[in-house]
Amino acid sequence: MKELIAAAAGTLVLGLAAPASAAHLAARPYTKAPPPMVAAIYDWSGFYIGVNGGGGSSHKCWDFVDTFGGVTGVPGSLVGEGCHNATGGTVGGQIGYRWQSASWVFGVEGQGNWADFKGDNISAIPGFGLRNQSKIDAFGLITGQIGYAWNNALFYVKGGAAVVGDRYRTFDVATGLEFDRANDQTRWGGTVGAGFEYGFAPNWSVGIEYNHIFLERRNVDFTGSGNFAGAGLGVFTRTERIDQNVDMGLVRLNYRWGGPAIARY
Repeated sequence: MKELIAAAAGTLVLGLAAPASAAHLAARPYTKAPPPMVAAIYDWSGFYIGVNGGGGSSHKCWDFVDTFGGVTGVPGSLVGEGCHNATGGTVGGQIGYRWQSASWVFGVEGQGNWADFKGDNISAIPGFGLRNQSKIDAFGLITGQIGYAWNNALFYVKGGAAVVGDRYRTFDVATGLEFDRANDQTRWGGTVGAGFEYGFAPNWSVGIEYNHIFLERRNVDFTGSGNFAGAGLGVFTRTERIDQNVDMGLVRLNYRWGGPAIARY
């Protein structure tokens, strides 16, 4: 009986001691849940202004308009003089506005460039002995854009109107002297292009762009330089039908003012 009472007393002591020991244990630390991830979305909306530079080539074909039939015997017929590529560099600027809806980006832009696209070829007409030279010294583009954005990367296509400033001269092959010239020409046409732009900092982006300009054929009148008999200064010498188009590649840098980014949870 004494042993049973002693065992019961020991069990009671252990039961009372357990809660007391647990009370001395360190409290379980509380860990706050981490905040949700926030993704920064680049916003292409807003006005922008920038600079560009690159190079291009204009493919030009000349056809002599045999006004009086002196070459072919058929007045008004055309005689091919050959083609050449007028190549060179260009620098300029652009200004525009874009607005973004979801991942789609829409915009309008005006661009103006100085250019030095120059080339020549010797006339294929026997006995002419002339070198035909052409030059583009400026161009402008007025375009609309539609693009798709992957955050700060944007791919777009564009299209609209183009205007080009042309100069035409011919030179005597034997002497190198100017034979005749045309008044400076302003030619309107259409343009299509595509580009890729990358936002590398808030409000700043860099990109590359390709443009093709379509220009219709035009009859151009030439007048003499005064260096040769029969080509007196300002005297009509001939008419050329000139066909051309332009291809160019540009690197662009833009600064945009507007919301650079939107926080999305």
